[in-house]
Amino acid sequence: MAMAEQRNDKPNRPPAERRRGWLSRIAPGVRGLTKKDTPENLWVKDPDSGEMLYRPDLEAALWVTPSGAHMRIGSKLRLDYTFDDAQYERIATPVVPDDPLGFPDDKPYPERLKAARKTTGEQDSMAVGYGHIQGQPTVVIVQDFAFMGGSLGMAAGETFVVAAKEAVKRGVPLVIFTASGGARMQEGTLSLMQMARTTLALNEVKAAGLPYIVVLTDPTTGGVTASYAMLGDVHLAEPNATIGFSGRRVIEQTIRETLPPGFQRSEFLVERGMVDQVVARKDLPEKLSSILKTLMMGREHSKAA
Repeated sequence: MAMAEQRNDKPNRPPAERRRGWLSRIAPGVRGLTKKDTPENLWVKDPDSGEMLYRPDLEAALWVTPSGAHMRIGSKLRLDYTFDDAQYERIATPVVPDDPLGFPDDKPYPERLKAARKTTGEQDSMAVGYGHIQGQPTVVIVQDFAFMGGSLGMAAGETFVVAAKEAVKRGVPLVIFTASGGARMQEGTLSLMQMARTTLALNEVKAAGLPYIVVLTDPTTGGVTASYAMLGDVHLAEPNATIGFSGRRVIEQTIRETLPPGFQRSEFLVERGMVDQVVARKDLPEKLSSILKTLMMGREHSKAA
C-alpha cells in the first residue's frame, strides 16, 4: 500500500516531455527521433560484404559501395550522373500496345507493366535524353533493370529507333547504357524482332558517320547482348558487371565443363577482347567525353541540336 502511495506521489511529466524520449533527457540539447522523423530505407545492405551502409553516403558515392560494388541504378539517376549538371532534354518515347499477344500468365501482363511503371516512374525499360557530356552534345539511351529485368520488347525497340533517328537528325553521337536479362517473353516473336530493328536503326547512325558507344552495366545478357549491346564502336563496362548470352549454369550443363572464375565478368572480358575498358562510374562522363570528342573531331553537329 505504501509503495502504491509512493508511486502516486511522484510528479507526472508533462505529455510533451514524455514524447521527447530518453535521448532528450540525457542530452537536453538533442531532440529525440521518432518513427515519423526517421525516413524509410535509411540503411542499404552492401551486396558484397553484407555491411549496412548509410543511404546518404551511398547516394553521394553514386551508389558505389566502399567494397567497390557498382549497385544498379534507374534511368533518372543514370541520366543525371551522365549529363553536365544533370541538365538534359527527355526525348518522348513512342506508345505501343500493352499486350499485343494477349499473353496468358498467372498475373496479367498489363498488371505487370502497371506495377513496373509505378515502381520505376518510367513507361518502359528504356529512357532517352539529349544533353552534353562534358560539353559534347550526345543522345543517351538508358535501360533500367528494375523495369521487368530491363527486358527488350516493342516499346524498348521503338524507343531505341527513335533515339537513333534523333542522333542522326541532330548530328550527334549515340550512347547506350545496357542492363537487361534479354527479350521479353510476354511479347514472344514481337520482342525478338526488335533485335533486327535496332540493328537496322544503328546502320543509319553509322551511315551518317556518327559514333555509337556502348556502356555495359550489370547485367547485360540474352538477346540484348546478341544485338545492339555488341555493335558499338567502343565498348566500356562498369566494374564486375555480368555480360554474356546464356547464364553460367546453363553453359556448364551444356558443355559439361567447369568455367573459370570470373567468367562473364567485365574484367575477364577485357582480357579476351570482348570489352575495351572497365571504367568506374564516377569516371564515365570524362571517359565518354574524351572518346566522343576524338571520334567527332573535325565534324560539326547539326543545328537541329
